[in-house]
Amino acid sequence: MIEYIKGELAELTPALAVVEAAGVGYAINISLNTYSAIQGKKEVKLFIHEALSTGGRDDSYTLYGFATKKERELYRLLITVSGVGANTARMILSSLSASELGNAIASGNDKLLKSVKGIGLKTAQRIIVDLKDKVLSLGITQEMSATGVGQPIVESPVKEEAVSALVMLGFSPAPSAKVVDQVMKDNPGIEVQQVVKLALKLIK
Repeated sequence: MIEYIKGELAELTPALAVVEAAGVGYAINISLNTYSAIQGKKEVKLFIHEALSTGGRDDSYTLYGFATKKERELYRLLITVSGVGANTARMILSSLSASELGNAIASGNDKLLKSVKGIGLKTAQRIIVDLKDKVLSLGITQEMSATGVGQPIVESPVKEEAVSALVMLGFSPAPSAKVVDQVMKDNPGIEVQQVVKLALKLIK
C-alpha cells in the first residue's frame, strides 16, 4: 500500500496533480483544498488513498492525494457513508476545509453540508449520523478557534507532537487537542515538553 508520494510537481490542475518520483509520473486526483496547498510548489508530498475498481473489461486503479493526513482521513470516512462515492467525497472536500467539514458534522449542520453540489438533505443527515462520533474522536473540530469563529488555529509540529504524546498517555484526541490549543495560545513559543506538562494539569 502506498502511504505517500513525494517528488517533483510536474503538472497541476484543480482536480489532478502529476508527481514525478524516481522517474515515474503518478497521476493523482486531488481536492481544491489540496490544490491550494500545493500550488506554486516544486516539490510536494501527497498522502495517498488507493482505489481499485473491478468489473467490466478492465480494472481501473486510481490514486487520490491529500496535502494532510487529516484530509485523507476525512475522505476515507466520507466514502464509508452510503450514497457518498469517491467523486462526491472529493467534491465535499473541495467545497469545505477539513475544519469546516469536521465542525459541520460535529454540530449537526446539515444546511452547510447540503450546500455542497450533489448533496441532498438525506445524504447530509446520513453523513452526520454515521460520522459524528468518529469526527469527534479525531479531534478535527478543535482546529477552529473558540474565540474567533472561522479563524483556524495554526497547525504546528509542536501541537501535533504534544497531542500525540497525550494520546499515547491514554487521553482522547479531541480533549487533548483542545487543551493543547489553550496552552499554546496562553504561552506563545512554548516547547513540546512544557506543553505536555501544562496540558496534563488541565486535561480532564
